[in-house]
Amino acid sequence: MPDDLSPPDRPHLEVASVAAGYGAGPIISDVSLDVSRGEIVTVVGPNGAGKSTLLKAIAGVLRLSAGTVRLAGERIDHLAIQQRARVGMGYVPQSDDVFTPLSVRENLLLGGYLCGRKSLPERVERVYELFPALRDMAGRAAGKLSGGERKMLAMGRALMPEPSVLILDEPTANLSPELSDLVLETHVKGLARRDVAILLVEQRARRAMAISDRTYVLVAGSVQLVGSPDELLARSDFGELMLGQVKR
Repeated sequence: MPDDLSPPDRPHLEVASVAAGYGAGPIISDVSLDVSRGEIVTVVGPNGAGKSTLLKAIAGVLRLSAGTVRLAGERIDHLAIQQRARVGMGYVPQSDDVFTPLSVRENLLLGGYLCGRKSLPERVERVYELFPALRDMAGRAAGKLSGGERKMLAMGRALMPEPSVLILDEPTANLSPELSDLVLETHVKGLARRDVAILLVEQRARRAMAISDRTYVLVAGSVQLVGSPDELLARSDFGELMLGQVKR
């Protein structure tokens, strides 16, 4: 993975007072968060809170109507999604995360389209080292993979440019509890151990919080709580917020 270019003690990804939406009014407003290298930060909240919208805004899928996004201290909110990939941001959406007609290897090669051609074989090999099961399925069409295998491929494809921060939107969606544990405990934690900054949205809130360093609770488009998982789970109002009841 690339060297960390952030100044000492400064978070690698910094999101400040962002607002974004799809139409007349913003879905998220005045949201701030940060993630350091090697850290797993989870965003949880009720359905419709704006969690996926927040990730799309950070990744560049949606344009911000306010606020800033910085990576390694540099503003990137003016960059298109492919330009953000060039400077170290990886993004795995909740759905449409692989090209189903293409093989596993072809998906990985597409993920490395920003890389030099000479470096592609080495980068594919690094992905196979992270996800050994993909090596045996290299020639299989992505559409023939199981849900868990597709999630591995989606993460592997996002890792081809060797990002310094990886944004994951519901990586365990539609997976069994066993596969969910594999994705979170083995793959997500393994990437953090490799010094990647992980920003994770996950509907299985308590399961995701168990592997997280910090958690933000998003309700009705704004951050209502932030802290360590143990701190948040000990609060008497945590359950109410997860049901969508906004603090006043």
